[in-house]
Amino acid sequence: MSEIKFIDGGVCAPEGFTANGMRVGIKASRKINDTALVYSDVPCNAAGVFTQNRVQSESVKLAKKFIADGKAQAAIEISGNANTCTGAQGAENALRMAKAAADALGIKTEDVIVYSTGVIGAQFDVTKVENNIETLKAGLSKKGHEEARVAIMTTDTHYKECAVQFEIDGKLCKMGTMCKGSGMIHINMGTMLSFITTDCAISSAMLEKALKSSILGTYNCVSVDGDTSTNDTLTIMANGKAGNKEITSEGPEYDIFLAALNKMNKVMAMKIAADGEGATRLVECNVKGAKTVEAARGLAKEIICSSLVKAAMFGADANFGRFLCAMGYSGIEFDPDKVSIWFTSKSASNRYFENYDDFEVHGENVLQVYKDGVPLDFDEDVAKKIMSEQAVEILVQCGEGNAEGTAWGCDLTYDYVKINGDYRT
Repeated sequence: MSEIKFIDGGVCAPEGFTANGMRVGIKASRKINDTALVYSDVPCNAAGVFTQNRVQSESVKLAKKFIADGKAQAAIEISGNANTCTGAQGAENALRMAKAAADALGIKTEDVIVYSTGVIGAQFDVTKVENNIETLKAGLSKKGHEEARVAIMTTDTHYKECAVQFEIDGKLCKMGTMCKGSGMIHINMGTMLSFITTDCAISSAMLEKALKSSILGTYNCVSVDGDTSTNDTLTIMANGKAGNKEITSEGPEYDIFLAALNKMNKVMAMKIAADGEGATRLVECNVKGAKTVEAARGLAKEIICSSLVKAAMFGADANFGRFLCAMGYSGIEFDPDKVSIWFTSKSASNRYFENYDDFEVHGENVLQVYKDGVPLDFDEDVAKKIMSEQAVEILVQCGEGNAEGTAWGCDLTYDYVKINGDYRT
């Protein structure tokens, strides 16, 4: 299989894509960029996945409608207002955003994907977007991802982007992404907001297939606080400028594309978990020896979703009974008498993985606390040292099969409450 390498450039890494971001004043208190634009100089095949929350943003509704034909050429996003629970006026504002971008770019309105994030239940002044769209468009460039990646942030403390390159049919293909996500994170489709671009030639149907496959073991395995957002949107645009033969069915070429997508999405999922609101450490839960992959992933996510587990991680308390409790109420069948549990950790000078190297939590510190359904005597000081690192792994061995699954989360801190206690104001 083709080697997959991390590269710079984010959503602008693939050929034909440019981006920009600027502050138009969506939310008065915001001092950084709040509006982003991503554009391909040729039409793209496209696909998307969206929130499963029954309450959905007007932006989500419009994006789902526009992307249904498998085509897109641009995406526009605002931060500071979710445009959710905003009725007919919100629907009109979303459409006006798309039309403003389309008119400026000289493309069809239905080829613009609309994103929004921020406060729920408040209208926004769409004229601020309309009055600044020409400036936003004029600043489109290959370096524009640096402005766009900031514009999509809300309570994120760190921008999140990466890009990869790989070969298909002897042609160098590139894929880039940026996303935002810090709170209201319990992903059940894709991510909070995630833009993916590629110059690989691949059909809309295969894009959708790859996207739905990839999220199952990456984005959908992330939880910060158990709340599934009303605005979750993940889209991918492929303009085919790499020049490879278009991928229209499963096979070796599709496998390479999916592997690249998985590699990139895994990094982004970990970035989101590490940057959870108020978080001080990344928590990775690996469940091995399960009967099925679905069971392994389900058990892992149930553990990292538990508020009691998150609190224990904040306190560096090796209270493994909370893991077993979470597994027990998951509804997933397993034999508690066969379960074994370890903690491992590795110091991370930067838990946001800026160098994009594959980050392995497994490291110099390993401690088993539970074996075949029986607690073990262990050194509490060693446990606290391991659990005080910036990246901590919970390893669970079910002893019932060969399947494994991973989920990512973070600790629950006092700052999470502070951030969300006055989020609206």
